[in-house]
Amino acid sequence: MNVNSVVKSIRNIMRQDKGVNGDAQRLEQLGWMLFLKIFDAKDEDLEDMDETGNYVSPIPEEYQWRNWAANDEGITGDELITFIDRELFPELANLKSTDGRTQLVRDVFGGNNNYMKSGQLFRQVVNELNKIDFHASKDLQVFGNVYETLLKELQSAGSSGEFYTPRAVVEFMTQMADPKLGEKVLDPACGTGGFLTAAIEHIRDAGVENIEQRKQLQNTVHGMELKPLPHMLAVTNLILHDIEVPDISYEDSLLRNQSIKGKNRVDVILANPPFGGNVDEATASTFPVGFRTKESADLFLVMMVNYLKQGGRAAIVLPDGSLTGDGIKARIREMLLRNCNLHTIIRLPNSVFKPYASVATNLLFFEKVSSPAEDMEEFATKEIWYYEHQLPEGSKGYSMTKPIRLEEFDKEKDWWENREESEVSWKINLSEVIEKAVQNAHPHYEKEKELKRAAYSLKEKLTQLKREDKTNGEIEKLEKQLRESESGARIAKQTADSIYYGAFDLDYKNPNKVEEDLGDPIKMLEKFRKAEQEMEALQNSILDELSDAFQNK
Repeated sequence: MNVNSVVKSIRNIMRQDKGVNGDAQRLEQLGWMLFLKIFDAKDEDLEDMDETGNYVSPIPEEYQWRNWAANDEGITGDELITFIDRELFPELANLKSTDGRTQLVRDVFGGNNNYMKSGQLFRQVVNELNKIDFHASKDLQVFGNVYETLLKELQSAGSSGEFYTPRAVVEFMTQMADPKLGEKVLDPACGTGGFLTAAIEHIRDAGVENIEQRKQLQNTVHGMELKPLPHMLAVTNLILHDIEVPDISYEDSLLRNQSIKGKNRVDVILANPPFGGNVDEATASTFPVGFRTKESADLFLVMMVNYLKQGGRAAIVLPDGSLTGDGIKARIREMLLRNCNLHTIIRLPNSVFKPYASVATNLLFFEKVSSPAEDMEEFATKEIWYYEHQLPEGSKGYSMTKPIRLEEFDKEKDWWENREESEVSWKINLSEVIEKAVQNAHPHYEKEKELKRAAYSLKEKLTQLKREDKTNGEIEKLEKQLRESESGARIAKQTADSIYYGAFDLDYKNPNKVEEDLGDPIKMLEKFRKAEQEMEALQNSILDELSDAFQNK
């Protein structure tokens, strides 16, 4: 049985249905149907393994796939659509039990939709799905690969592309972060679960040999996802990777920042948080005042530092916009550099995330040294290594048909353990940068203090004069001096902040890059003028020929 041909047939059937519009809706439709079939297959496995015979599925018997879908001659037409829309979805979205598997079902059917309107076409899709045996390891493995291809297609499915990170990027980051069995792994914006499945397979490859270790792996990989479609796809993804009860919360992880305690902290974070979007005021207000912003990527960075244990490590994707900028952005980077050792930044080409996004992105690797609450004086980051990832030779950019490949990161892997500066790599001595910024900013901060003291003294004098009800020109003179002192203090602080926080601008360009030699500018200008003259002569020649042609007509 060819799994690829089954999936292709399903998509062609769905395209005929008037209720399903676009790739994202087709994937959502296929997603919840797959979830229900795979869940039922797992239920059957659990029933077979339960020697007591007491296992009961969280899905009521009449809604289990085997009892309404498995028979190819089963219900169809309007009866089937009515059953799906008025019975199956409402019942499964409102299951009462609170155990983990029940919660998964409730979240999936509470947040997704049945778009299909034709019961006949729906039955055809069901019958195609019945050709895949999710008990058979071969079918399961093949379908896992097909499912990854489906998720990849999210890149072109409108705004849904934000939920998918290229597999090569995910695997490289996971290999470098190197999560181990027993370590808690978190992706607080897990999308379709790419980082979680990569972590699972990475840990398995290192050795998961018995039932206890399988349970340990099951209980230490955790994700969070706010939107229903990627949440459902992530849950299904982990089930396909043999995780019995995926630990993926259906929630806004940013709202957790205030309540993170020691028991919640993790060893490893792998994430590509959403960027370019704004969060609402209520969410931003849950963060410390100095870090409050509506830029989602910046808030995720604050939260991820908070989530890491001391000694924990992270590998995350961030846009160029999070490496630079003043104000709150600069304070967030200061916090990161003070409390974490940001040892590596891999700079990626703009086209890695096309067609969903064309912004320049970076892979940041850091380890947590201290908590922001400890108010450390020393900075944990002393130096930062940069590596500029190169496009394959002859390539102008990545695309859907020519994505970035894992083997392209072999050069970074070779460099990782034996770092040297080159045309594509360089090191920034951050300690020196910060020390110089502190020295240069110091006179301006001192001037601010001096002007503030002067302003305070002037205020006291003004209060005394007003109390004595003096009406001569002294008050006006002092008020003018006060305004000048306060204004001067503000300017001095702005200048000092600009110098100090400038040290935390991480948007360093490659100083070792050999620029293309464009030649002598004077000779280039002469060539340009000659080309212009040749163009003008050609245009005149064409005009003359046209003129002759019209006159001879």
